[in-house]
Amino acid sequence: MRTEEENIKLAELLYPNIKDSREDIMKKYPKRELEEGAMVTRFAPSPTGFLHMGGVYSSLVSTMMAKQTNGVSILRIEDTDKGREVENGISLILGGLNGLGIHFIEGVTGEDTEAGEYGPYVQSRRLPIYHTFIKEMIANGYAYPCFMTEKELNDIRDKQLALGVKTGCYGDWAKWRNASLDEIKAMLDKGAPYVIRLRSTGDANKTYDMVDLVKGKVTLRENDMDAVLIKSDGFPVYHFAHPVDDTLMCVTHVVRGDEWFSSLPLHVELFNKLGFELPQYCHIAPLMKIDGDDNSKRKLSKRKDPEADVQFYVKNGYPKEGVIEYLLNLANSNFYDWRKANPDASPFDFILRFEKFNKAGALFDIVKLDNACKDYWATLSAEEIYDRVVEWSSTYDKELNSLLLENKDYCTAILNIERTGDKIRKDIVKLADVKDLMSIFFDISSYEDISNRVSTDMQKNLLQEYISTYDDSVDGVAWFDNVKNIATKYNVSAGDVAMTIRVAITGRTKSPDLYQVIHVLGKEEMFNRISLYLKKL
Repeated sequence: MRTEEENIKLAELLYPNIKDSREDIMKKYPKRELEEGAMVTRFAPSPTGFLHMGGVYSSLVSTMMAKQTNGVSILRIEDTDKGREVENGISLILGGLNGLGIHFIEGVTGEDTEAGEYGPYVQSRRLPIYHTFIKEMIANGYAYPCFMTEKELNDIRDKQLALGVKTGCYGDWAKWRNASLDEIKAMLDKGAPYVIRLRSTGDANKTYDMVDLVKGKVTLRENDMDAVLIKSDGFPVYHFAHPVDDTLMCVTHVVRGDEWFSSLPLHVELFNKLGFELPQYCHIAPLMKIDGDDNSKRKLSKRKDPEADVQFYVKNGYPKEGVIEYLLNLANSNFYDWRKANPDASPFDFILRFEKFNKAGALFDIVKLDNACKDYWATLSAEEIYDRVVEWSSTYDKELNSLLLENKDYCTAILNIERTGDKIRKDIVKLADVKDLMSIFFDISSYEDISNRVSTDMQKNLLQEYISTYDDSVDGVAWFDNVKNIATKYNVSAGDVAMTIRVAITGRTKSPDLYQVIHVLGKEEMFNRISLYLKKL
């Protein structure tokens, strides 16, 4: 085992260019001056693909908790896995968050822009900071270079499996943890690649208790693994960057997915060895989905579920308010009761409670989310929806955008159908639905066949009678009385008469309120459409 003096020499040998001390770094990141109880939270995604709804869920909780305590929320980018990084990965993250109305007080604001005094907020720009602290850990005997190859690690794993013991790099299996300075120098002289590992002093047979703000009191086994802290390319792994960054940025509450809970003993050991104060942990259970005929539950999957990608909602024009409200209800099931009592309040005024989170995992149901979005659109006026769909379509549907801009009053009237009174229409889930809704008012490409219910001859009789008796000056009640009179005359149901008219003027058996559709189309257009349909019969 190396002496204290040898560890100091080793640290200097590995990081000769690092001259800053812990104290130098800490001076650049002073304690925040916040009121008592204020939370400092962070969301730290990796730019390795699309933003997952589970990440949106965590980011929403992080920003809400900071806001309701007059604290600070931080967006930090963990880009240390360069092999998996995708082009414009940061923009994808920002686009997804902004598209759902989730905004951070501090952190990354663009591919190359930041806001705040505690940056850089992109990890690849913080390498000297990590190297300062890893150099100190090496000097203290808490970390060491490991030269084991992939083959050696696999051979060790095979031996461990054969012996029936725990796999991994720990204890006597960690062959470089007690290597002499001369042995290490010899490998460095050869140019052998290496990683920096934690020299764990934990005992997996010992346990300790701590409190997770979501899970409550938990019992953990001490970490005894010599985990990799710095990769061979010089970049830190999450396990090491997390305590350094969260400490320097004064994060008080780490809100993250439940998948990180198993790493907590390692993080506790690292915080201790780095001499940092442990933050409060809040491990949120994952978003779940019912799968298959057996109704089994599984995690919402990037690979299997298109609704896992936040861009699915942005590109299809889901209302950010509806998505946010659905996620808040998954977080705390009393949200909808609060919403009923506060119908005009912003959803961001709702007070989240960690103790109310579902510990087993929230069930993500796209049907229920769709219903929440329908409810939201029902609260808006036709003019508000028109403005929203114009903005959305300018990016995602140029054809629809032109149609809207060229026919503003007509399109607004279409959107206003069934938007007043006791029963507000709820046929819009997302703005992508508007194009189909509009289509019946501009062109009929085909007609549904209803001849199995109303014969062709009967349809002709009903439509001719309707034209001869139509009065565009009457209200909806009188209009429907005429429909019933026609039904009585020809011994059919009023529903058959209405369906025949509907198909003739829309091509469909289902549409918004028929009377209102007729008045938006106008008498002349309605009669033209009926005439065309009669010729087809």
